[in-house]
Amino acid sequence: MQSVLTDSLEKVLGPSAPRPAALIGGAHASGFLGEVLSVQVALRLEPGEEPGPVHLHLGGPLAHRATAHAVRRVPVSHPAPKDADEHYLVTAPGEYPDLLEPLDGAALRLEPGRWESVWIDVIGQDEADAGEHPLTLTLRDEAGRQLAEHTARLRLHPHRLPPLAITNTHWFHADSLSTYYDVEMLSEQHWELIRSFLASARAMDVNSVLTPTWTPPLDTAEGHTRPVVQLVGIREEGGQYRLDFSQLDRWLGICRELGFEGIEIAHLFTQWGARFTPAIQVETADGLEHRFGWHVAATDPEYRRLLETLIPALREHLDRVWDGAVLWHISDEPHENQIEAYRAAKAQVEDLLEGAQVVDALSSLEFAEQGVVDTPIVATNHVGPFLEAGRHPWVYYCVSQNRDVANRFIAQPSLRNRVLGRQLFVHDAPGFLHWGYNFWWSQFSLRPIDPFEDTCAGGPFFGGDSFAVYPGPDGTPWLSLRHRVFAQAMADHRALTWLAELTDHPSATALVDEGGTLTYSSFSYDVEQHLRARHEVDERILAALAG
Repeated sequence: MQSVLTDSLEKVLGPSAPRPAALIGGAHASGFLGEVLSVQVALRLEPGEEPGPVHLHLGGPLAHRATAHAVRRVPVSHPAPKDADEHYLVTAPGEYPDLLEPLDGAALRLEPGRWESVWIDVIGQDEADAGEHPLTLTLRDEAGRQLAEHTARLRLHPHRLPPLAITNTHWFHADSLSTYYDVEMLSEQHWELIRSFLASARAMDVNSVLTPTWTPPLDTAEGHTRPVVQLVGIREEGGQYRLDFSQLDRWLGICRELGFEGIEIAHLFTQWGARFTPAIQVETADGLEHRFGWHVAATDPEYRRLLETLIPALREHLDRVWDGAVLWHISDEPHENQIEAYRAAKAQVEDLLEGAQVVDALSSLEFAEQGVVDTPIVATNHVGPFLEAGRHPWVYYCVSQNRDVANRFIAQPSLRNRVLGRQLFVHDAPGFLHWGYNFWWSQFSLRPIDPFEDTCAGGPFFGGDSFAVYPGPDGTPWLSLRHRVFAQAMADHRALTWLAELTDHPSATALVDEGGTLTYSSFSYDVEQHLRARHEVDERILAALAG
């Protein structure tokens, strides 16, 4: 067996030996208490070699803080655009590493002739864990014979990073959970799944959650309806709307317990034009009525009548029971030829949302300057004019941001995922948005998919765009490489923010802006340079604290 100790930014693709981990500041991985430190062991059996199951044994002072995962390949039918830039790892369809399957003491089974890897996470919990520690990674066969052994040098600083100072939201799709696991919407089983998967989002440092006050009108073909998930009960009695917030309060309680700092109210109008109303159910004396949806125009007077009751009551209720931020959305991604429809929809609610924070994806500086969107969230490949105008907007990326900029596609190197943390810091972005934390549907939600078999939303999206977490057995979230690396990007941001507070922003920026050349579309792919810069940030923090 061949084996290599490597770091968390290496993707072990299979054909060739991976890059060995570098010792940086005397450690293969370093960070603060509560921060996830990760390393990998890459393994290769010679063709024809069949040693049977392989067992991983962890040793050292932090072994009890470690968890191990087998890195599994998943099918990627659409890895990259036809005009992919030079920094994709692969561009042809195939099976590529992404899924982290918990080992929990189980044996590894390796395919001969191909490099595989094991991912190890270590989280220091208290000051007793601080210091420099060896973590031994020993692989043995069924008979107990040693096949390989490596020692990862870990360094844990005796402090905790401050919380993330920006909004980080990856839209949560509650209907994916009920559909994949085949449980009734908002049943006890569904609530257990919601809690479990929201906890996994917090592990990616997601701190704001899209909340299905009514079924979010997102990624849905016109005339088609996703499974209804509506936390606000609405009943019409005597021509008046009556509201029930009990299910919403249960959702807020989970968010509060897990440490979410903000919620986003579901969009008030449909996506890509704001021409229609969301799918909203109303209880009547004659039963449940699908009163609003594609069949009702955005400017319909009856919808306005509902909103005149719903929005003020919801705002007043949240003011009483929720201490965190509340973000509102009008409609997602209005195109330039849809601005008038967006304006008309916004006019329906503008007076009702006075003083509220309204954020929406809109990448045209011209329309942003006209105040079409109160707080624009700008695609990373369109943010240049905003920066040149002295603005520091929220940013987002999705399937369309596929050339030159950071993203999290399976076919891209992990550094292209992680660099976002320093980009957001350098450019003073107040928030980041991604549309798909767990979107397990085909494009336009026409049918559910099995994310273990389809990572491309039925084909049109690049692998990994639509979700960062897999639905493991028994309702257990199984994470991805991209999930763990994105959390590292946010840890980078937290460290930089802390250093800026301890010293000043220009000093912190100088450590990561690559000589002033770092932009959203230009950055170094040198992994060791990136890790050394993070090491220097940590050293400056420690020096400032000591001083």
